[in-house]
Amino acid sequence: MVEQESVEAGITVPVDQDLSEFDEESYSSGIESYATSLTSSVTAYNWQHGRRYHGYKEGSYKFPNDEREQDRLDLFHCMFRLVLNGRLFLAPIEDGPLRVLDIGTGTGIWAIEFADEFPAVHEVLGNDLSPIQPHWVPPNVVFEVDDAEAEWPDRQPFDFIHSRYMCGSIQDWPRLLQQAYSQTKPGGWVEFQEFHLVNYSEDGTLREGNNVNRFYELLREACDKLQRPVTIGKELEGLADDAGFVNIHHQKFQLPLGIWPRERRMKEIGAVNMVQFLEGLEAFSAATFTSVLGWSIEEVQVFLTLVRKDAKDSRVHMMHDFHVVYAQKPL
Repeated sequence: MVEQESVEAGITVPVDQDLSEFDEESYSSGIESYATSLTSSVTAYNWQHGRRYHGYKEGSYKFPNDEREQDRLDLFHCMFRLVLNGRLFLAPIEDGPLRVLDIGTGTGIWAIEFADEFPAVHEVLGNDLSPIQPHWVPPNVVFEVDDAEAEWPDRQPFDFIHSRYMCGSIQDWPRLLQQAYSQTKPGGWVEFQEFHLVNYSEDGTLREGNNVNRFYELLREACDKLQRPVTIGKELEGLADDAGFVNIHHQKFQLPLGIWPRERRMKEIGAVNMVQFLEGLEAFSAATFTSVLGWSIEEVQVFLTLVRKDAKDSRVHMMHDFHVVYAQKPL
């Protein structure tokens, strides 16, 4: 884990004591200010509760693919790069891999930026359930509509396979790792970056009854019922080992929610995390809470009002963990 200054025992993310007394409006403005300074915007669909969902293998992915969600995913990408100190990956890739696969590429932003950074790469292939990627891309980038949980087609093995933010989308994680192993070139690398969406505070400010925490609990419940867990991050190391990979490395990063951290980089990460969370509330819950938990859309909307209010309480120093595991296929 990235080392951070500790001001008291058990605290790895020091709190910014200079924040003014709780004021929802000013705290919201501060979050927006930090996040805005960090980001730039970079066929058959189904509609439900005013949001657009993919049509290919309908129901296997419970979150939207519309423009609002695409903007949120690109914002997430900005946060991931902040977490990794500007890097796209941590695996020790040398001399540039020849063939790269990006599982669940989403908007394609990771694949495009990888191709820009490694122009000598032969091909960067990104697959996803939705064809939402841009048409104008580097010449070595290819996108395809495919389901990562289906049987992978026979093809030339990859030098590097990357997967990020697939929690809540995959039912059979061992099979996904096994398929990645089978299509990784001997000596090649894989890297999985995933959440463990269980919130905590180091100073006891996250208390029972917090509606943000309750939201995450309900989201975990819904995804568990779908057998698509959002707590897979901490299990990745064991899954990689079971699949046969070696040289396994596991790093855990703390993701604050809000601008309460004292250290500037953590404050920026917290700001982006908060903005994407507030923007994604509807995306996370509209389909999952109604079709899985049995809520009405009106009940969801009332609850989200409470969640937004608690999210803007600067006195609560909440965070969760982000796990990165990279490993090598034996020669």
